[in-house]
Amino acid sequence: MTETPVEQMTFEQAMKELEAVVGQLERGDVALDQSIALYERGAKLKKRCEDELKRAEEKVAAITLDADGQPTGTTPVEGL
Repeated sequence: MTETPVEQMTFEQAMKELEAVVGQLERGDVALDQSIALYERGAKLKKRCEDELKRAEEKVAAITLDADGQPTGTTPVEGL
């Protein structure tokens, strides 16, 4: 685990650390107190990833292209 506050992490940083946390918890070779701390950190990392994905989806949804490939407005993209 890094000491970087979750709210300051990029999506990629949060995802990488979340994968490491999940790996440690799956192995089950950590003490109970550490498992609880890892789980709490993992929950925060998961939320950070979800929030960053939502922001990215909103940006994509704001950009639509006309027949010439030019941005036309703020119509949501289907399925996002």
